Amino acid sequence: MSTEPAAAQPDLFDKVVNLCKRRGFVYPSAEIYGGFRSTYDYGPLGVLLLRNVKDAWWRSMVQLRHDIVGLDAAILSPPAVWEASGHLQNFTDPLVDCRNCRERFRLDQLDDPDLCPACGRRGTFTEARQFNLMFMTYAGPVEGAGHEVYLRPETAQGMFVNFKNVLETSRKRPPFGIAQIGKSFRNEITPGNFVFRTREFEQMEMEFFVPPADTQHWYEYWCDERLGWYRSLGMPDHLLRLRRHDAEELSHYSSATSDVEFLFPWGWDELEGIANRGDYDLTQHAKHSGERLEFFDQAANERYTPHVIEPAAGATRTAMAFLMAAYDEEEVEREGQGKGETRVVLRFHPRIAPYKVAVLPLSKKAELQEPAREVLSLVQPHWMCDYDETQAIGRRYRRQDELGTPLCVTVDFETLDDRAVTIRDRDTMAQDRVPIDGLVEHLRARLDVD
Repeated sequence: MSTEPAAAQPDLFDKVVNLCKRRGFVYPSAEIYGGFRSTYDYGPLGVLLLRNVKDAWWRSMVQLRHDIVGLDAAILSPPAVWEASGHLQNFTDPLVDCRNCRERFRLDQLDDPDLCPACGRRGTFTEARQFNLMFMTYAGPVEGAGHEVYLRPETAQGMFVNFKNVLETSRKRPPFGIAQIGKSFRNEITPGNFVFRTREFEQMEMEFFVPPADTQHWYEYWCDERLGWYRSLGMPDHLLRLRRHDAEELSHYSSATSDVEFLFPWGWDELEGIANRGDYDLTQHAKHSGERLEFFDQAANERYTPHVIEPAAGATRTAMAFLMAAYDEEEVEREGQGKGETRVVLRFHPRIAPYKVAVLPLSKKAELQEPAREVLSLVQPHWMCDYDETQAIGRRYRRQDELGTPLCVTVDFETLDDRAVTIRDRDTMAQDRVPIDGLVEHLRARLDVD
């Protein structure tokens, strides 16, 4: 991870964290009990943002393709799965304790391996020991040997274990993929940076099974494809890069890995890894289970173990990156008053924005309620909408700017005469008058973009 700062907005991190709490994106979990470190709850806006990120990924990876199918595998797994995958032996981080302040750290993430960043003392660390990151629990009423199960630290193994099932039932043949979105759990030594590194998180992973001879082609293909996905949803080029791993960085199963990285306020960090896993996983599970996890190519009269290209993204950290990329401040005139003010706006791509449309009656007076509810009922079947009738209209526009809502539909007293509404654009603040009868088509032309 680079320590290069996001020089344009060094205080961006605090601004986004404060906005998340204030506007209902993310709350500290169990806050009324003092909170629980490294766990967060997604509020009304956050759950919509996270769902939109996952839906956009699923649309790109499954819906718009003919060669990838979905899966939803179990979170709990027996030790045999993780023994075969190598997680029981290799899924570890080097842990050190400070004898002075009792804090614990990952040795490989310390700037100075002899200096405690908490208390500032030198020479107080214990010898490093390997700490396994998997959460273990017990299945059934008896605790003890033979009853251990693990919370999955990644969704990938469920797809490898189900390779044979999917191959036989989906009528697919290599090259083809299995995609999955789901919760994973890692007992991180040093979680941090808000929702970027937590012990409970969501992943968006896909395992693409290919003939061995085609591995390099598909590896390059998925590197380009995944970087392009972030760009297509509005992430600017200067905040994205594709970084190839050096040999010493590679995992035990990987012959090549590249990370899609985002320029966070603390520097470049990983959004997604694209790994060439070779035939490691299928070979390991075949060896440990006794099942043949192969493909027979009738045309070539050849049997082989497919190689795997894996694009693996974090849904929660991707949502955070979209928040960071969308956050903007600008000096504008207060709408309707001519006074200057700072406008905070989240410039989300319409596909990512939590609310696509906000319906805002100009007044709470009874005569505007019926047409406003009519407009809401027209729009709700097509897009997620907000409805707000409190405070001055200018303040409500500013609130929707902070929520990232692309379009506001204002129902005013002229609506009673001309059966038209005012459409206000989030980014330009320009306003257009549109007949109610043509409202849905007008909104569709502006919101349903790729």
